[in-house]
Amino acid sequence: MTLIGDGARIVDATAGRVLGHDELVLEVTRVAEALSALPTGVLFARTATDLESIRYYLAAFESGRPIALLDPALTADALAELVTRFRPAAVLTAPEAPEPPGYLAKDGHWVRADPDGVSPHPDLALLLATSGSTGVPQLVKLSRRAVLSNAHAIAEVLSIGPGEVAPTNLPPHYAYGLSVLNSHLARGATVVIEPSGLRSRSFWEAVEQCGCTSLAAVPSHYEMLRRLDFDPARYPRLRTLTQAGGRLRPELVAEFDAKMRAVGGGLYVMYGQTEAGPRMSTMPAELLAHKPESVGPAVPGGHLSIRCPDGSETTHPKISGEVVYRGPNVMMGYAVDEAGLALGDQLGGVLATGDLGYLDEDGFLFVTGRLKRMGSVFGNLFSLDDLEQAVRASAPEAGLVAAVPGNDKVVLFAEGLGAEACREVSHALADRLHLHASRFDVRPIAAVPLLASGKIDYQALRGEI
Repeated sequence: MTLIGDGARIVDATAGRVLGHDELVLEVTRVAEALSALPTGVLFARTATDLESIRYYLAAFESGRPIALLDPALTADALAELVTRFRPAAVLTAPEAPEPPGYLAKDGHWVRADPDGVSPHPDLALLLATSGSTGVPQLVKLSRRAVLSNAHAIAEVLSIGPGEVAPTNLPPHYAYGLSVLNSHLARGATVVIEPSGLRSRSFWEAVEQCGCTSLAAVPSHYEMLRRLDFDPARYPRLRTLTQAGGRLRPELVAEFDAKMRAVGGGLYVMYGQTEAGPRMSTMPAELLAHKPESVGPAVPGGHLSIRCPDGSETTHPKISGEVVYRGPNVMMGYAVDEAGLALGDQLGGVLATGDLGYLDEDGFLFVTGRLKRMGSVFGNLFSLDDLEQAVRASAPEAGLVAAVPGNDKVVLFAEGLGAEACREVSHALADRLHLHASRFDVRPIAAVPLLASGKIDYQALRGEI
């Protein structure tokens, strides 16, 4: 099965170029032939939101060559560490920096001098990083079956067909952004490359001129769209919004659900992880008003259950525990070095997500927190996600709020609040949780740092405390 369905097109809005299905296939075939001359092993690709990067990805995938899509903002030291651990055949579109030992600079790439390397497992097709541009991530291993099954499952629940047009406001090295690309191309739809982002006039001009029908975004983007006074009525073909990448606060769910229903469209709240290639559930837009805090049932081919503290699993309603997902899109496992690339499937299609939640009587999932997103204060554990929501409840004028664990306290960075407002919020949290206000250090910040995906860069914030 191919990832480039009949009729699939790519529109490069920055260059004014349209690649119809046949031309796209020819381009991908040409690039695949060039990649075949590289040494044995996985390919690393510094993947920007541009046509060149997407061609490399499609060429590798269609020709059966495993490829890791990396954030081009990855630091030189972090990239060098990854190269040392995994010994890729080549680093495509290498940075302007000295090549690491054992590699030669050639045609803009770093190519491994030694032709011999570990042969990746034959099922391995794609590797994605689990962290952002700081630190050295481990890599999620996805099979060809996982990528294709999730692409078609998402296309089914969103009714993606040849008439759909999606912009690339999420980068393709981010699992959610790649999923948008995959689900549209696989069903013969159109993808519009426009990398400037939601704040740019050129992006919205491309949305209008290219007739984009959908927009995928993470919670920070919805905060931004609210500040931009986004009105879907300005874009007559834009009738689908999707949201993943973290919990969207209830006020924004209600606001954007109402905006989209007013123009005959819908907001689809989704839940996923990179480890599931990446989407696991979708809330039908027509039911969102009835279950605004749910992320919906499992995608076609998937199954959700709850793991109780005693280790048993259940689908009975209202029982809380760790969310477990089963499906063909579950990763093969993690790779931390070159040897891990040769290993086969280690999970058998079962993913313990590390998220907390419960199912209702209809099998719809409600995610309530994250096992590892906890902060400790005097031995008391608190959900950092819940504390972020509590700050917004105490100070509705706040923009993004980000909580990180400190030394026996929780530090919360809040956009749009002054020092006095932060002190008031600290005392409100302390009163609510019966602890001293010093344990909830609410700090003003001009702008919460974001990763290229639009997610909050918690690691950067931890460096500030």
